[in-house]
Amino acid sequence: MKYNRLYLLIVSFAICYIAAFAQIHNPVKWATEIKMTDDTHGVINMKATIDAGWHMYATDIPQGGPQPTTVEWNTLDGVKLDGKISSSKKPVESFDKNFDMTLKWWESNVILSQKFTVTAPQYSIKGNIRFMSCNDKQCNSPETEPITFTGKAAAAVTPQEDATAPETTDDEVVATDTNTPTDTVAETIQPATQEPVNSSADTWAPVKVDNGVASDTSAGSASSLWMIFLACFGGGLLALLTPCVWPIIPMTVSFFLKKSGSRGKSIRNAVTYGISIIVIYVALGLIVTAAFGASSLNAIATNAVCNLIFFALLVVFAWSFFGAFEIKLPESWSNKMDDAAEKTTGLLSIFFMAFTLAIVSFSCTGPIIGTLLVEAASQGSNVGPAVGMLGFSMALAIPFTLFALFPSMLKKMPKSGGWMNTVKVLLGFIELALSLKFLSVADLAYGWHILDREVFLVLWIAIFFMLGMYMLGMFRFSSDGEPRSAGVGVTRAMIGLVSLAFTMYLIPGLWGAPLRATSAFVPPLYTQDFNLYGEELTEYDDYDKGLEAAARNGKAVFVDFSGYGCVNCRKMDGAVLDKSEVKDLISKEFVTIKLMVDDKTPLDEPRVVEENGKIRELSTKGDLWSYLQRSKFSSNSQPYYVVLNDKGQLLSGPFTYDENVEAFKQFLNKGLEHAK
Repeated sequence: MKYNRLYLLIVSFAICYIAAFAQIHNPVKWATEIKMTDDTHGVINMKATIDAGWHMYATDIPQGGPQPTTVEWNTLDGVKLDGKISSSKKPVESFDKNFDMTLKWWESNVILSQKFTVTAPQYSIKGNIRFMSCNDKQCNSPETEPITFTGKAAAAVTPQEDATAPETTDDEVVATDTNTPTDTVAETIQPATQEPVNSSADTWAPVKVDNGVASDTSAGSASSLWMIFLACFGGGLLALLTPCVWPIIPMTVSFFLKKSGSRGKSIRNAVTYGISIIVIYVALGLIVTAAFGASSLNAIATNAVCNLIFFALLVVFAWSFFGAFEIKLPESWSNKMDDAAEKTTGLLSIFFMAFTLAIVSFSCTGPIIGTLLVEAASQGSNVGPAVGMLGFSMALAIPFTLFALFPSMLKKMPKSGGWMNTVKVLLGFIELALSLKFLSVADLAYGWHILDREVFLVLWIAIFFMLGMYMLGMFRFSSDGEPRSAGVGVTRAMIGLVSLAFTMYLIPGLWGAPLRATSAFVPPLYTQDFNLYGEELTEYDDYDKGLEAAARNGKAVFVDFSGYGCVNCRKMDGAVLDKSEVKDLISKEFVTIKLMVDDKTPLDEPRVVEENGKIRELSTKGDLWSYLQRSKFSSNSQPYYVVLNDKGQLLSGPFTYDENVEAFKQFLNKGLEHAK
């Protein structure tokens, strides 16, 4: 029985696209300076440089609109403000489709100026600029830019009125002049009172990330892309050995040799054929990225619904490779491509021949392509699908060119036979094992506890034990045909032994062995009930409680923004955080807070926040921790590590994906130095 499952993958990515969110972008850059016009008078200039296509909202914003630009003066020691803040140009007034109303904003750049008079020999000015930016497609959450100036005056005058900020009641913390003219910015005044150490008003306040202490993750990103490329290249090599592709190679090359008339022309045609294959599959990867959005692909890795869909997809793919059914595109598609190849000539004819190959071989390559696209997307890389399809298509195209260059090698090619079905079954076992990784992500996110670490390992042990037994000829599937009396070949026996050896490697994990080679796939150790290999780090899963513990113990805070579906997070756990020297340093010197941004555990009470000019309700712990990362650190990618003090102030970081243990230790030690 044949099924057409072409649209299954497309629908899956479409659902994931709906669930995905955009990456944070900071289109407004600030530069502040202070200029003294004489001995006692000066002006604070705050210049905003706005990226092309973006705008920053002015002060005169109606209710229900975005966050207006305001300045909050927290400390005014030895100075008094003269008048209101003025702007270098009037804001643009236009209809904003983001909020469905007419609003005012600045584009390109604007300078906000505040005049002041010095009233003491020494003065101190501290405050925050509160602003919000949007473009035609999206809005960023309200952001804060700090203002800090101190200085001395040559001749201070004695004021006739109090130069400090006026006292206000709790109900009047922020006072904004709503009648401010359109060419000025409303002044916002706050009393300079000290908040409690661990109040959310302080510890959740946005911080200015110092890129100078951030980890250089370009090497990690490049490494991840190389891993995607190599994995997909290997998938392409396996696809070559399937019954849908292998028999086509000698027929296609022989056709080029006979039709071309000369060896040189046959080589050119074969090279063109190979390039056409690469173009077709890379275009598929680009279409996936363009259709669903690069930033959305980044969110797929931590989306539980998407991971459930991927689990079901891979089980279907594995079942088809076991011979339960065949995944095949409509025959009319291949007939149309074949007709197009016959009616055209030259390079276009060869391109249509390559397209025909892609369609005809889909029953074997489709599940492999689907698995590779899912894996590439789950890595969170913007160009992962395109890089993956480049690797896959290159492996698929190389033999056609190689055999055209050396036609005598065609005679040495292994003949088609039952060994190709063995390759399909091998792929089926691998896809079945990979499917459990995606089910584990959803299980961890929702807290079902149906696939804890020991259950996951038992299933993997069973899968790879059965694979080893199959490769050694201990049993067969109905799709294998009649049993062979010649026994098992050397290659098949070696694969069987490797599978059984891997099974033996997994068994100690049932008693808590780290299994670092599988850390990217196996659930975390804390989900396992029985552990003979020592205690795990004590980790807080609540940000506020972790800061309270740090204040009691006088320690710095190590915050780990992670995700159950984050493959790179699991890699960092196994390759860096589980290293004895790193684990000892963290356990002795830090209070650890680990926040899962895809945790689906409901909050005791939903929290309402304002983000991107709209009111949002945070209903799960993952929602809350994701909002904390976005609002406080202007980031939404994982893994993401920072070192804070017990007041929520940044001491070191951020540090993202980089498996360099020494660099990670330097990041931690820098935080300890700043804490002291």
